[in-house]
Amino acid sequence: DKIDEESRRSWFSHQSEEARPYYYSVYLADHDVRAEIAPAERAAVMRFTFPESDESGVVVDAFDRGSRVEILDDCTVAGYTTRNSGGVPDNFRNWFVVRFDRPFDSFRTFDGTRETKGSTIEGDHALAAVYFATRRGEQVTARVASSFISHEQALWNLETELADDGLEAVKARAQERWDEVLGRIEVEGGTREERTIFYTAQYHSKLTPNLQSDVNGQYRRHDGTIGREAMGQNYYSTLSLWDTFRAWHPLQTLVDTQLVGDMLRSMMDMYACTGELPIWPLASGETKTMIGYHAASVLADAHMKGIGGFDARAALDAAVRSSQINAKGSDYYTARGFIPSNIRRESVSCTLEYAYDDWCIARMAEALGERATADRYYARARNYVNVFDGSTGFFRGRRADGGWTAPFDEFDTGRDYTEATPWQYRFFAPHDVNGLVQLLGGREAFGRELDRLFTLESDTEIELVDVTGLIGQYAHGNEPSHHMAYLYNYVGRPWRTQELTRRLLREMYEATPGGIIGNEDCGQMSAWYIFSSLGFYPVCPGSNEFALTTPLFERAVVRLANGRDLVITANRPDRNRYIASVTLDGEPIDRNYVTYEQLMKGGALCFTLAAEPVTDRGTEAEAAPYSLTQGEEVSI
Repeated sequence: DKIDEESRRSWFSHQSEEARPYYYSVYLADHDVRAEIAPAERAAVMRFTFPESDESGVVVDAFDRGSRVEILDDCTVAGYTTRNSGGVPDNFRNWFVVRFDRPFDSFRTFDGTRETKGSTIEGDHALAAVYFATRRGEQVTARVASSFISHEQALWNLETELADDGLEAVKARAQERWDEVLGRIEVEGGTREERTIFYTAQYHSKLTPNLQSDVNGQYRRHDGTIGREAMGQNYYSTLSLWDTFRAWHPLQTLVDTQLVGDMLRSMMDMYACTGELPIWPLASGETKTMIGYHAASVLADAHMKGIGGFDARAALDAAVRSSQINAKGSDYYTARGFIPSNIRRESVSCTLEYAYDDWCIARMAEALGERATADRYYARARNYVNVFDGSTGFFRGRRADGGWTAPFDEFDTGRDYTEATPWQYRFFAPHDVNGLVQLLGGREAFGRELDRLFTLESDTEIELVDVTGLIGQYAHGNEPSHHMAYLYNYVGRPWRTQELTRRLLREMYEATPGGIIGNEDCGQMSAWYIFSSLGFYPVCPGSNEFALTTPLFERAVVRLANGRDLVITANRPDRNRYIASVTLDGEPIDRNYVTYEQLMKGGALCFTLAAEPVTDRGTEAEAAPYSLTQGEEVSI
């Protein structure tokens, strides 16, 4: 009768638990049951070791908010759940099938805690409990699979991926798969804790996106219809684009271009259903969470890097259309060049991020020979200037009449910013850092303001849970700050980037259950760690450039998507924080960045490090990474 969650729960000790990417096991002390699971892509095998009992049981709980369970036969339970983390569309149903390796002796069905009659229950909270007579130590295996289309498709996934394989066989295959995935980047040197954090970051970076298509290629589209991918291709969702366009997506362009192509086709299919590129898609629908139209960044970055698998001209058209219809103020932005703060919330953040996305569209249009579109969007990419207030040196909310929103507090969050204070959006123009430098008074003044960012303290209490991991006013726990330590590379002070990234690597990540200073956000926090510990970071996706910093490890091997290896070495990074020189296959890299093309050729990327700042390398303006504008301009 242990049907309700209170009765089902059990005390357990972490000492009797084993957790690996490919296997999980725990002893449930209150029930004297050991539970184990090993995964496949769309299925899993569970094994339960029971005590002696006439009613050893397994509860199949489809959860509340509307669900179904059905006893298909004396070994199989099927059904669906509509429960998810929130924001899923009305058509969301996760169908499942659970097939036991022996007939159950009896079963009961419930709606919540109320027992029902019959073999099928469809209601607010459907459950089924199946029972077995077991000897002590007897094991029962359950093969489980899911589908977003039907339980018949779930059964097909189960039979294709698992057949009659037991847990040990599935576990071995899963281990082999995870070893390959986690082995795409291997590191040597550093401390044990640093290596643990690195491989944990690798693991986190592989947890999304979510595979939506079944073994036959079918998937639920955003309009509720059924689509089908070609053989060897997959459809994905759970794309946290506001977070992941910054580093997670660029990371995949190095190590998994097959995944990149699949994601791009998935996004274009979403556009075909809705008329707008995805913003934050989840399951078979769009959540509309966060701001920007950062699918444009992901599409442009892939196209500029020569990654195919999608119709580039159709993608450009989709990006242009999406830039014109985004619900968070793009109509005002298109007409005025900024979003009035007295009309729309998050007006400053939206204006800044739209300007970057417009630059991405311009880059893609130029590469495709669409000169008129490129010129129009390069002009729009300068719209960030329209919300810069020269009297304060900050991006500020601007009213419909052109005046500034008052009062203004540089330390306080408010309606004009997205999960941030004015400081944490002060340096967001990744496509035109030189233009931003000019707004702030030139290279020296910009460097001083960056120093203030990382040192300035405030008594203002920040109430947003997203603003964490503070060093001065820099907030590593949220994405708008992630590129800022690298901006010293643009103003001739690369040693400051090297100091700060090393500090962030060591202070913002720990080898503990709560070891990340902010929300992981679908792998973005971990992607920052991976890139920064390798010695380079994509400040501006779409530029094909990676700003340099000091590697954390003595040696790293990146197994690139094209089959080549990039071997990164550094002399005693435990003692040395500063770059003295960099070579790629013996050729010096004198600038503060390396290109995607250079990295994808593979070879030996060698960092010669020093214990003290090297102030005569990377100081000239020509050493800076890409910027839309060049040279000095009059600040506003």
